Amino acid sequence: MSRAFADERPLDQRSRHLLRTLIGRYIRDGEPVGSQTLARHAGLDVSPATIRNILADLEDAGLLSSPHTSAGRIPTAQGYRVFVDSLLQLRPLPDGELARLRQELPAGSGTQSLLGNASELLSAMSHFVGVVSVPRREQFAFRHIDFVPLDAQRVLAILVFADNDVQNRIIQTRRAYDAGELERVANYLNHHFAGRPLSQIRAALVRELKAARSEMDVLLAHTVELAEQALVGGGEDMLLAGQTRLMGVQDLSDLDRLRELFEAFARKREILQLLERTLRAPGVRIFIGEETGLAPLEGMSLVTAPYRAGGTADGQVLGVLGVIGPSRMAYERVIPVVQAAADVLGAALDAP
Repeated sequence: MSRAFADERPLDQRSRHLLRTLIGRYIRDGEPVGSQTLARHAGLDVSPATIRNILADLEDAGLLSSPHTSAGRIPTAQGYRVFVDSLLQLRPLPDGELARLRQELPAGSGTQSLLGNASELLSAMSHFVGVVSVPRREQFAFRHIDFVPLDAQRVLAILVFADNDVQNRIIQTRRAYDAGELERVANYLNHHFAGRPLSQIRAALVRELKAARSEMDVLLAHTVELAEQALVGGGEDMLLAGQTRLMGVQDLSDLDRLRELFEAFARKREILQLLERTLRAPGVRIFIGEETGLAPLEGMSLVTAPYRAGGTADGQVLGVLGVIGPSRMAYERVIPVVQAAADVLGAALDAP
């Protein structure tokens, strides 16, 4: 995600130090930073005039801009990119906050509960929006299935997955099934396919039906019809928490901006696609402003990390979590929170 600044000239140490100091103060205070302030706080033995010249060079390079109402400067999206990629000093998440994540994301809680808690924790710990993509159900093995007849052409499928999640699904059937037929189908699926992912089961059933003969034809035909609807993915694809926190953010006081942002949250589709772009990327990724490719996220940043089954580096990637907030966010705090949350959530989830 690194981006070179406008004219690709390398920054000398003094310019890097001033850029880091200016962005740090702007993130903290939310006010444009002037040369007099930097002269007092940057710790460099140079005059305000020299600092003004350096700031002018940084502005020419596209890293800073000057609001019309102030002599001070603020970082651009490119400035934040340089700051995040090469100037930021990260520290591990404090032990107390790591303990909080582990306490509120315990193993064995069930996938849906863990994901909901994770999005809430990300919001609470960052003070922005927490987002978690939901693993596709096809990735999880099912442990047990039961069918219950509801009426002439509706059947309730009760699925228990290997990660302790339980789902109830209503199936529309082409004909009525009696309790005995449904029991035989459930017994067949439980005996032959328990412990296998859903996507494998559907494909195997079709192969077996083509190869079947005599009395197995009827049972397999019934099984395929019920399994086509029962053994598919479903439910939420992304969980969001803390959207209303953005209403109190100084940088997002414009109501039209907030409305566009909340509409994007409601649609979910574009944000989910953005998250899925990071599924195979190791570690934390950061999208700043226009890098998201989404107009409602102009002036916003998205910090993401994939979470893996078992929390190990070679575990299967199950999804992505992250924080959405203004580009003027405390990256040195948010990045460790996102990385630690991904590690703890992955460790809490049983491997599919």
